[in-house]
Amino acid sequence: MIAAASAALRAGDARSAYDRLAAAMAAGGVLPAPGLWLLAQCCRRLDDNAGECAALNQLLVINARDVAALLAMADARGRGGDDRARIAFARTALAQAAGATPPPQLRPLLEQAARDVQAAQARFADHLIATAATLGLTRTDASPALRHALDLLHGRSELYLQQPSMFYYPGLPQRAFFERGEFAWAQALEAATPALQAELRAVLSPDQSSTGDEAFAPYVGQVADRPAPANPLLGDPAWGAAYLWRGGVPAEPLASTAPATMAALAQVPMPDIAGRSPMALWSRLKPGTHIVPHHGLLNTRLICHLPLIVPDGCALRVGHETRAWREAELLIFDDSFEHEAWNRGSSDRTILLFEIWRPEIPLDERPILARLFEAIAEVDPAPPGQDS
Repeated sequence: MIAAASAALRAGDARSAYDRLAAAMAAGGVLPAPGLWLLAQCCRRLDDNAGECAALNQLLVINARDVAALLAMADARGRGGDDRARIAFARTALAQAAGATPPPQLRPLLEQAARDVQAAQARFADHLIATAATLGLTRTDASPALRHALDLLHGRSELYLQQPSMFYYPGLPQRAFFERGEFAWAQALEAATPALQAELRAVLSPDQSSTGDEAFAPYVGQVADRPAPANPLLGDPAWGAAYLWRGGVPAEPLASTAPATMAALAQVPMPDIAGRSPMALWSRLKPGTHIVPHHGLLNTRLICHLPLIVPDGCALRVGHETRAWREAELLIFDDSFEHEAWNRGSSDRTILLFEIWRPEIPLDERPILARLFEAIAEVDPAPPGQDS
């Protein structure tokens, strides 16, 4: 019966092929998958969209992951005027085909499905943006969160989430940047910027032969007896670090040359973690240097930058948002988000960098986490940091 119906269809007689299959079903027969495919093709040639969809639906009952049947159903639903169903089946077909090598005959169909889904997503975003406009809300007027949501809908931005490389604390808000006004200590630290700049410039002056440029070592180094980190700035002084606090203790002799900086940092609630924190340094980027995208070790902390010397052309991207450094204005961010930084200016950029607890971490849990981080370091010392 299936062979006869197939021969009739190849001969161009879709009606005869359909009648043979329908007679078999009327007699109580159950069509196997090849027969259902024939039935769907017959219905398509006879412009019987409902019959075609019914046959394809039976195929998907047999195998809900049949990519060819999903693509055929998407096409049939589209010709039947149900565009939402068309996109739903196309999206499911793409999901099922992901990571596999499709047969050659399905590749153009999958490529078309991808284009259809992308176009539908753009129409969906346009529809929501138009709806927002009817409410008197433009992208410019929207809050940063709503603006980001609209950008995600329109494909102008990607979704970035916390992805710390060592330790993840669940339940913290997925928030990349924090604002200076949220921290009671920030204003006093910013007000001390001139004194802190003076100490940095004194260290950098040519007559300070014992410190000066020698105070800065390559930020990305290699731990003895460990594999080298896969970072293009490994051993490169273009990204330099001059530590004031390191491993939880003042870093001498540099700390003694910067009493105003050390006093200002004493007013900041830096974590107390033996062998790890407080941690504070002058971080220098030379012109033309790019710190490639990376993630920090923890999402329990925030990285703070107090810009001291900042030429034009310097910026930091955290997640989807890019901010430029401005002298004496703190930038505070969660470095467990993907982030990168660059100096496209003509002179060095130098900031004071330190870390604080994320404010959402309960006070009574901070000592527990500190001891946990100490225990981690005892077993597996953390690799060199990457705090831009």
